[in-house]
Amino acid sequence: MADVLGWRGVFGVLGPSTNTVVQPEFDDMRPAGVTNHYSRIYTPNANAVSNETFMKATAVIGDNVLDAVDSVMTCAPDYLVMGMSAITFYGGRKGADEFQQKVQRRASTGVSIGSHATAEALRCYPGIKTIAFVSPYFPAANEQVRQYFEESGFSVSADQCLQCSSWTDIAKVPPEKLWSVLGLLDGPDVDALVQVGTNLPMAALAADAEVRFQKPVIAINTATYWHALRSNGVLDQMPAYGSLLREH
Repeated sequence: MADVLGWRGVFGVLGPSTNTVVQPEFDDMRPAGVTNHYSRIYTPNANAVSNETFMKATAVIGDNVLDAVDSVMTCAPDYLVMGMSAITFYGGRKGADEFQQKVQRRASTGVSIGSHATAEALRCYPGIKTIAFVSPYFPAANEQVRQYFEESGFSVSADQCLQCSSWTDIAKVPPEKLWSVLGLLDGPDVDALVQVGTNLPMAALAADAEVRFQKPVIAINTATYWHALRSNGVLDQMPAYGSLLREH
C-alpha cells in the first residue's frame, strides 16, 4: 500500500538547521503525490569570517549528517534529497561519490546530492562546455566547487563568492545583489550560469535570469529537486522554475 499523500514518492530532505530556503523552495517545486519531510542537520550559526572558519563550520555539518539521516528514516521515506551543497563538492568527484555512498549505506536508499545533480542538469543542455558560478561561500570552498566542475568536464571561466558572514545571513542576500553578480559573471564565452549554496534564494530568480541572459541558469535547489524527481520517475514539468523543470 502506498502513502496516501505521497503515493508517487515520500522524500526525506536533509538540510542544515540554520537553512530557511531549502524547505520552502523544495515545497514550491513539489508536484501532487510527492511529499517532503525535512530533517534538520544540527548546525550552530557559526560566523564564517575567513577561509579557515568557513571550512571548519561546514565540516561540522558533514559530521552531523548521519544523525539527521537516522532521524528522517523513521518515517520510511522512499528517497533522500540533500539540501546542503558545500560538502557535496569537497574532494572533487571522488569526494562527492564517497559522501553519496556514505549516506546511501546508512539509509539503504538512494539520495540526490547537489554536486552530482547540478552536473547532470548541465549535461541536459547540448554544447555546455564553459560555466561561471556564484556561491555564498569563501574562496577556499569555491576552489572545491571549481575542482568538482572541472573534474566533471566543464571549464570554469569565473566565480564569485559572496562571503556571507553567517549561515542565516545567506538567506538575506537581496535579489538585486544576485542580479548584479550574475551580470558580472556572464559573458559571450559562458554557456551557462550556476548558483551553489542551498540557503541562497535563487530558484525563482534563476528562471527569470534565463530570460534576461538567454542561456541556462541553474540554481542548485532546482537541480537537486529535479534530480530527485526524475530519479523516481516523476516527470512533471514546472515552467515557473526554468528550462530544467520545463524541458528535461
